[in-house]
Amino acid sequence: MKIKAIADRVFIRVEPKQEKTPGGVLLAVDIEEPRTSGVVESVGEQVKTVKPGERVLFHVFDELETPDENVVVVRENSILGVLCDE
Repeated sequence: MKIKAIADRVFIRVEPKQEKTPGGVLLAVDIEEPRTSGVVESVGEQVKTVKPGERVLFHVFDELETPDENVVVVRENSILGVLCDE
């Protein structure tokens, strides 16, 4: 299913939950850590600061769930920044 954002909403595909460290150590799954970064999937027509495909950091307390557990929706002002590969 594809969802199109409206108004000032931004749909973000969050990064997968980490099960191992880069060195191969298994991580405990007892405590659920919030996922606060991901790739923008869709933006509403009022959104001016981010574009689909950009990797962003967002405020975790403003997220709303969607039918896809790996996609959340936040308001544009919940975006804290765009992550760059520099």
